[in-house]
Amino acid sequence: MTGCYLTTMASPIGEMAMVITDGALELLDFPDENGRFDAFLARRYPNGAPPRERDTSGIPESLMAYFDGDLGAIDAVPARPHGTPFQQAVWTALRRVPCGTAITYRDLADRAGRPRAIRAAGAANGQNPVSIVIPCHRIIGTDGSLTGYGGGLARKAWLLEHEGAKTAGNLHC
Repeated sequence: MTGCYLTTMASPIGEMAMVITDGALELLDFPDENGRFDAFLARRYPNGAPPRERDTSGIPESLMAYFDGDLGAIDAVPARPHGTPFQQAVWTALRRVPCGTAITYRDLADRAGRPRAIRAAGAANGQNPVSIVIPCHRIIGTDGSLTGYGGGLARKAWLLEHEGAKTAGNLHC
């Protein structure tokens, strides 16, 4: 299916909403009480959200396969988030963080080609509009602790545990 539309799906960690344009994710987030999803929509689509449609891209099925234990099912999901060149570099670096791995913001800045831009890499990580597929949840504090996640720390912990990632003290989240 071509065009741009909004669709939703249930997941083990809450309802997820996504905008799919020409078969690629532009936006994937949790449309709950924090307002983050609505803010993304308003910035990207100031004249109104795309129409709600039933998905035919197969992206929700790939996400469900991931949630059902096929962790590699999201690796080939196409994503085309909109952002600055630096944000794009950070999001590309995020996409290359292997499942089951957690890295620090310092590592992320280094992988994005700007080793001294740790805070900027953190900010770009926080502006990632394509949750899970561009795995911003795989970024942790230098001490191995869980740090902010737009979907909430409980979801971040769930995702890291689901993927078998280790954090502080070599414990699952």
